[in-house]
Amino acid sequence: MIKRILVFTFSIIGCFVIVFSAHNYLNTQALSFALWRVYLFHAIAAFIVYVCVEIMAEKMPNQAGYAYLMLMFFKIGVFVLIFQESVFAKESLLKAESVALIVPLFLFLTIEAVGVARLLNSK
Repeated sequence: MIKRILVFTFSIIGCFVIVFSAHNYLNTQALSFALWRVYLFHAIAAFIVYVCVEIMAEKMPNQAGYAYLMLMFFKIGVFVLIFQESVFAKESLLKAESVALIVPLFLFLTIEAVGVARLLNSK
């Protein structure tokens, strides 16, 4: 369990550093929000979701998939609450801002899904 969590943590940190650096370097427009905060939120949320599913898989392996789904909805809700003023207050986002929100979401969602799928397949 600890080994899987550490591997997942290093994967999250590695992707955070590499993709955030590339995204920040390629971004030429000023954003209405801090890009690093969006990436950091998704990285921390992915770690928390994975650890919760790992614990749930140890205690009740049949319910771990449902826990993952519930945590996904919870994560999206918390994102909306935290970034409500900086992201959702504007009437329309620029294309660069939309991409800056979608890229970290799908990146960390993919990493999460792969990690949880590997975990649930091993049980």
